[in-house]
Amino acid sequence: MVTDPIADFLTRIRNAQMAGHRIVDIPASNLKKRMTEILYRQGYILKYKFEDDSKQGIIKIALKYDNDTRQPAIQSLERVSRPGLRQYAKPADIRRLKNGLGIAILSTSKGVMTDKEARAQNVGGEVLCNVY
Repeated sequence: MVTDPIADFLTRIRNAQMAGHRIVDIPASNLKKRMTEILYRQGYILKYKFEDDSKQGIIKIALKYDNDTRQPAIQSLERVSRPGLRQYAKPADIRRLKNGLGIAILSTSKGVMTDKEARAQNVGGEVLCNVY
């Protein structure tokens, strides 16, 4: 049993990239699906596919690497809000990551979105992770 499924999601992606894998399989949930869609929209992963099995489903993620240097597209993937210490941010307190080069993924009352979308819609929420 995993006590923090979001940390498990991020760790599986991080470990697969360090090992040089092309595809990683992750147990699915609605929150993880939304986070995967955001990573795809922002260009951090190549493709993704949601597969249903008899249980909860699987997310298959094709990881993205630089063709010349074989460096992963995601340089850093870190969990911000944890089950033991939740981190919330008001719209004015959502800071830019790496001068706008990275993104923060937030869980808001209007759904899961990036920091830029949250500032544009003037909503705050729980800061799930930082990606750059």
